[in-house]
Amino acid sequence: MPVAKPESCDSRVIAHIDMDCFYVQVEQRKQPQLRGLPTAVVQYNEWKGGALIAVSYEARKFGVKRSMRGEEAKEVCPQIHLVQVPVARGKADLNGYRNAGSEVVSILARRGRCERASIDEVYLDLTDAAETMLAEAPPQHLEAIDEEALKSHILGLNNEDGSDVKENVRNWIHRCNADHRDKLLACGILIVAELRMQVLKETEFTCSAGIAHNKMLAKLASGMNKPAQQTVVPFSSVQGLLNSLPIRKMKQLGGKLGMSLQIDMGVNTVGDLLQFSEEKLQERYGLNTGTWLWNIARGINGEAVEGRLLPKSHGSGKTFPGPRALKTVSAVQHWLNQLCEELSERLCSDLDQNKRIAHTLTLHVRAYKSSDSDSQKKFPSKSCPLRYGTAKIQEDAFNLFQAGLREYIGLYGGKSEGSHYSGWGITSLSVSASKIVPIPSGTCSIAKYFHWQTSSHFSSIQSPENLRMDATHLSPPGEESWIEDTIPGLGLQEQKINVWKDEDLACFPSKKKEDGLTEDTSPLLLSGTQGCLEQNQNKQQREFSKDESRFKSEYREQKGTRLNNKGTSSILKFFKSCNPSGASLSQEHDKTVQGTDAQLTNGAGFQSRGHSLAELNEVEVAEENERSSCSYIRDQDERRREAWSYNIDEIDPSVIDELPTEIQDEIQAWLQPRKRPNNIVKRGSTISHYFSPTKKS
Repeated sequence: MPVAKPESCDSRVIAHIDMDCFYVQVEQRKQPQLRGLPTAVVQYNEWKGGALIAVSYEARKFGVKRSMRGEEAKEVCPQIHLVQVPVARGKADLNGYRNAGSEVVSILARRGRCERASIDEVYLDLTDAAETMLAEAPPQHLEAIDEEALKSHILGLNNEDGSDVKENVRNWIHRCNADHRDKLLACGILIVAELRMQVLKETEFTCSAGIAHNKMLAKLASGMNKPAQQTVVPFSSVQGLLNSLPIRKMKQLGGKLGMSLQIDMGVNTVGDLLQFSEEKLQERYGLNTGTWLWNIARGINGEAVEGRLLPKSHGSGKTFPGPRALKTVSAVQHWLNQLCEELSERLCSDLDQNKRIAHTLTLHVRAYKSSDSDSQKKFPSKSCPLRYGTAKIQEDAFNLFQAGLREYIGLYGGKSEGSHYSGWGITSLSVSASKIVPIPSGTCSIAKYFHWQTSSHFSSIQSPENLRMDATHLSPPGEESWIEDTIPGLGLQEQKINVWKDEDLACFPSKKKEDGLTEDTSPLLLSGTQGCLEQNQNKQQREFSKDESRFKSEYREQKGTRLNNKGTSSILKFFKSCNPSGASLSQEHDKTVQGTDAQLTNGAGFQSRGHSLAELNEVEVAEENERSSCSYIRDQDERRREAWSYNIDEIDPSVIDELPTEIQDEIQAWLQPRKRPNNIVKRGSTISHYFSPTKKS
């Protein structure tokens, strides 16, 4: 849906850089002998020689078009050279073209805010650079102007009187009586010409450019004179450009909206929109779209150039036209695995090079039903939180496909037979990763998380804090505890490792930096370090092997206790209302359990990277407290059990009706106890013991 944005300033200088048949240029740089010859880049498949995705200007002169197949191109131009796109995982590999596009972007970004729109398109906001040039070296005072700048096409400039075109451009740039907007555009002409020459020098690629006061006009102008040329749209020439421009040529008007304008409103050119008031357009297409249409008819576009050198999303897709359509779930899963593998590689590369992570995985599918010719557009797109790792992305993408297929079959009443779904076919699959953001501060070691997944168990123990921290940032909501649940002894292992570090550090003095993250050790004492390490190594290993099983069993015991105690808060509140002493005991119990959990799960509360020696020594004390905590609780158990008795006459029966059914039955039995021989009550058989603070799992 188009978004209406008011023009922030009509004195902006915006350029749109469009590479000339870029894929062909990349292949010609690899094979210089192809320069100047009819050439096309083909995405090969077995049907009619594959589809052309780029055609050189030499081949276009013979009538070769991008819509043709390879065999058709050879019929039109027998001497054409067809270069196949590299293939990886059974599909076109465009990484070489993406990398070549990045070379161009790095050059263009030197002079202004740069927004990479696609592999071969870039927007530039040159306003600041133009203002600086106008203040320091005004174009009207320049004696020498670059030849490339003089080749510019300036809309509205009269060149029909037989005068020299380049001289007319020179005079337009040198005008002293020009308004501020045109002077800025004159500066933009010089800057863009210089950048285009720099791109040619450093990459051997040519490009065309459009220069105007907003992105919409610059985009229109860049394609008007190709290849290797630039076109300028002064403010006075905007209406002349738009009046005769076909409505379907305008960005975002090539689809249903443009068709509606033609059929329902009789609009064939952008100029035809001028006959409608803003209120009329709003009434027909809504407030936002109506205002946007009214603006573009007058050349108004306030869209800003985003400072983005990197793509907003990553995607991988493949089409399966005609008889190549996928008709079994197993075939779909095979191709999804290939696409997800490529996507995972690109995500990991982005993470490594740019320190960015993606948060959303989206699956797009085009399908058909034999009973409905228009069903290709109705397969639902599905999204989910993105989990890093090739296997996880493959699993999630397949689950999204199955969910979409169930919905799709439900809509059309299809039936399944084993892994083959009769009556449907998949003609396009694509997976994409979006919502890509820089890694939050404090997660600089995030790469270690991925390294850990394929490393040994010992290496995973070496940096448990980093693993837990990184997993928290990468996991979708609700998965923050994945590390602790998967590695039962993680927090305790971290505690033991810190204790070992304490013993090693005790062998020689060390100096802590103020931030507590690094240590400086005197070089004179390094010679004694090895001896200390060897002396403590056997002791550490024996201690770890002896205590590891105890740590894990205690962790499982505490985890089971927490799970069994879930859901008891409401009934405890009921008992608190009847017996204040019970409430105080419950609070005391909560503090005790929380303290014990913190020790067992978090390694006695230490998860920071740097600790003083005093803090490390406290861990040993905490370990001793852990060993005595169980006996302490058992000693308190007998004294506390007495406090859980209540006067039955004080219980309000109406409150019991609000409790769950299973608890109501037990309380009713408790209120009317059956006689027991010798008044012996088996432990654990009463409701009071069920809610006892010291109940074990």
